[in-house]
Amino acid sequence: MKTRDQFYEANEAALSVVETLGQPPPIAIVLGSGLGGLVDRLTDSVSIPYGQIPHFPRPTVAGHSGHLLIGSLGNARVLALQGRFHYYEGHEFDAVTFPIRFLQRLGVTTLVLTAAAGAINQDLAAGDLVSVTDHLNLIGTNPLRGPNDDRFGVRFLDMTEVYSSRLRTIAHEEAERIGVKLKAGVYASLPGPTYETPAEIRMLRAIGADLVGMSTVPEAIVARHAGMEVLALVLVSNMAAGVTGAAIAHDDVLEAGKQAAPRLGALIEGVVGRLSGGPNR
Repeated sequence: MKTRDQFYEANEAALSVVETLGQPPPIAIVLGSGLGGLVDRLTDSVSIPYGQIPHFPRPTVAGHSGHLLIGSLGNARVLALQGRFHYYEGHEFDAVTFPIRFLQRLGVTTLVLTAAAGAINQDLAAGDLVSVTDHLNLIGTNPLRGPNDDRFGVRFLDMTEVYSSRLRTIAHEEAERIGVKLKAGVYASLPGPTYETPAEIRMLRAIGADLVGMSTVPEAIVARHAGMEVLALVLVSNMAAGVTGAAIAHDDVLEAGKQAAPRLGALIEGVVGRLSGGPNR
């Protein structure tokens, strides 16, 4: 049950950033496990630790450093959240999705979510980049559960197109233009923190999942509630349990993110450049 006024807290957090940096751009990027190095592509950037933003939680997971950055990615000005929050850390969903409410109050209208995930579909391989077409919310609850705050969005949210077909089309066009292979798939979100068992992976394959992870879906739901257009780009960091028989380790996830960052960064730069009306449009 929501007991605090999240609208007030998100507004206070947003105002603190506006007072420091002025009005931010309408495009934001959330950087997933091992993908924080993408901020190296930003120029003319300013960084604010989450600890200096009112009401922000603190990330506790390796690969999530906890900074808000504003800078230029190619010809586009963007916000970047270097680090996210997870249900498995013990956070309630209000905390997990607070950064999205904060972005909403900042005026963000386009959200690019990134994540590392395990591949269930055997047509995928470690190192592949995948555009999420749809999701399966298997966390066991919904971030919109509880009283609805109409200041944020409507009570009953249509979920026909959580992940914008327009943005996915742009992403695939940009991938082809720069020579990056981009696949497509359905992402299943589970609560974690354990990786899935081989039996669970067989179940997920049977119900239509191509990828499995522990994030992204709560943020996507809240972003759509906020009226944002959402693009989710996932790095396949490993094959899921039982697919190859190999054990899964978080260090391998971080290393995969490091290796993929140049390709993913180039792709996101192309997408946000198109959205900003730059020369790649």
